[in-house]
Amino acid sequence: MDREKVISVKNLTKNYGSFEAVKGISFDVYEGEIFGLLGPNGAGKSTTLEIIETLRKKSGGEVWVDGYNIDRDAGKIKKIIGVQLQSSGFYPGLNLTELVELFSGLYNQPVDAKELLQLVNLTDKSHAKFKELSGGQKQRFSIATTLINKPRIIFLDEPTTGLDPQARRNLWNLIRDIRSKGTTVIITTHYMDEAEILCDRVAIIDQGRIIALQSPDQLIDELVASGFERPKEVKQANLEDVFIHLTGRTLRSE
Repeated sequence: MDREKVISVKNLTKNYGSFEAVKGISFDVYEGEIFGLLGPNGAGKSTTLEIIETLRKKSGGEVWVDGYNIDRDAGKIKKIIGVQLQSSGFYPGLNLTELVELFSGLYNQPVDAKELLQLVNLTDKSHAKFKELSGGQKQRFSIATTLINKPRIIFLDEPTTGLDPQARRNLWNLIRDIRSKGTTVIITTHYMDEAEILCDRVAIIDQGRIIALQSPDQLIDELVASGFERPKEVKQANLEDVFIHLTGRTLRSE
């Protein structure tokens, strides 16, 4: 049985004057996927995401989100997606429970703040202000706010940048858990190990064009089949595994 397409992008372009930031890219995202959009800085991936999120106007092409056309149904699309906010998007004087209640009111969506905080393992921080949280806690709370309107699709922009290894791996578990509940996840990251572990498929963008679109395993197998050899023997573990093993996997408040 074919999976349902929840995002369909066809010949998408975005121009800034004479500069072509996005040059006619096409891809689909399927229900229940963790889909990675990868590329160097300036490749066009953030512009592409912002167009899908209805935050930026496109120059050409078509974008459909859960059957809604982005030109005609932007308001409907906003109701079914969750977009991760940056730290500056949170009022510093409010605690986490108050912030959840605030966003609940903005979305006109009743939410059990305790239940939502429990989902992201922040129950003990319910009365703490956002500015008092560690980096990993801030990212988990930011992801929690994307779930308030019970979205079909959430967009996470480099969610683990700057986190220590424990916080990073715990965030991976959270993202997997969100997907297991039926939410489709679109993620950007500069960490290729993260994309390899989390993503069902990835699109690699460079200079405004998609240059590869496959599962991470398929892309790696194709590279190996081409005769590529790593200059260093691949070991069964890496230094991050050593770090996690020695320091433990539990979340810390520091």
